[in-house]
Amino acid sequence: MKDLPLVAVIQFPGSNCEYETARVVEVSGMECRIFRWNQLQPLRDASPDAFVLPGGFSFQDRVRAGAVAAKENLMDLVVEGASGGRPVLGICNGAQVLVESGLVPGWEPGRIEAALAANHVSGRSGYLSTWVFVRVRNGAGIGNPWLSALGGSPVPIPIAHAEGRFVFRKQDAGRTRPVEALAYCSHAGEESGVYPLNPNGSFHNLAAVMNPEGNVLAMMPHPERAFHLWQLPPWIPGEWGDRRSAALSGGNLGTAPGPGSLFFRSLLEHFGGGAA
Repeated sequence: MKDLPLVAVIQFPGSNCEYETARVVEVSGMECRIFRWNQLQPLRDASPDAFVLPGGFSFQDRVRAGAVAAKENLMDLVVEGASGGRPVLGICNGAQVLVESGLVPGWEPGRIEAALAANHVSGRSGYLSTWVFVRVRNGAGIGNPWLSALGGSPVPIPIAHAEGRFVFRKQDAGRTRPVEALAYCSHAGEESGVYPLNPNGSFHNLAAVMNPEGNVLAMMPHPERAFHLWQLPPWIPGEWGDRRSAALSGGNLGTAPGPGSLFFRSLLEHFGGGAA
C-alpha cells in the first residue's frame, strides 16, 4: 500500500473506549484519528476511509442508549460515508448509535427498524460483563470488511452492556436473516436461547447485525478488548484457549494476536493490506 487507510474513531461525550480502539487500529497497520462529535469540518476534510463508533455511554444513555448521539450532525457524515460504501463499525454503544440512526438493519434509509433492549433472559436482567463466544452467521463473513478474516470457527470475546438485546418488530422478524452477522454460541459453535450461551436474550441469539450491503456492522461485543491473546482469561476453552496456553508456554503470550484482532485484520485486508 502506498498510503495507509485512514480510520476515524468518533468520540461522543461519554465515550470511554476511543483510545484503545484507536490503538488497535494503528497496531493493525492503519492510520487512525479520533474526531470529537463537534469536529464536522475536520472530519469532512480528512475524508476517512472507514469509521468506528466505540463503546461507552454517549450522552449518559439518556432517552435510550445511543439515541442522542444518533441525532448529532456529525452522524450525517457517517451516513454519507456508509452510503458511499465505506466500512462503518459500531461497538457496543457505537452499535446502539448505528441502530438509532437507522444505518442498521438499513432496509429503508433513515428508518429505525430495530432496537437494543434491556438484557433479559432466563430470569436474568441488568448490566452484564463477561466473556462469550460468537460465530459468523449465514456466510456473512464472505467479502465483508469487518468479518472476512474470522472464518467459521467460534471466537471468544468480552461483552459489557445493559441494553444489548437485539429486537425487531414482528412484521420484520422474517427479514432479518440476510443482515444477521454474529451469533452467540458455545466454544463448539452450538447455539441456545438459554443463558449463558445467549447472555442477554437477543433475538435469534444475535450479537451483531449488518446492513444489506455488509459494509456497516453493529456489534455488542468488544473486539478491542480481545485484540491481544494475553487479554483472554486462562479459563477460556477450545481453540483459543489452546492458543493461549501454547503462547504462554512458548514465552510469546505478550505479543501473540487475540481473536479481536481478526476484525481489524479484515479491514486491513479489505484495503489491500497484508497481515499486520
